[in-house]
Amino acid sequence: MGLVEFVRDITAQVVVVAWALFFLSWVVGWALKGLPIPLTRVKKIGERILEDGVWAAFWLAVGSSVFALVSYIASSVYQPLPPPPSP
Repeated sequence: MGLVEFVRDITAQVVVVAWALFFLSWVVGWALKGLPIPLTRVKKIGERILEDGVWAAFWLAVGSSVFALVSYIASSVYQPLPPPPSP
């Protein structure tokens, strides 16, 4: 396994974990915002969690796209090293 594949695998794992955290924050935000209690402070916390989750998803999508582009360019330009000279 080369360096490009290693970095690609690690990045894929980090992106999956980040999307899972986004989904968790999305669910928690909507749960707090939709609670049937008259505490507006809790509802505002849920709203802030939702807003932060949306921004995180946006930057995660942008970052994933940029990394995919860089990875594609690196894999298309990458040339394996020549064999060592024989004596």
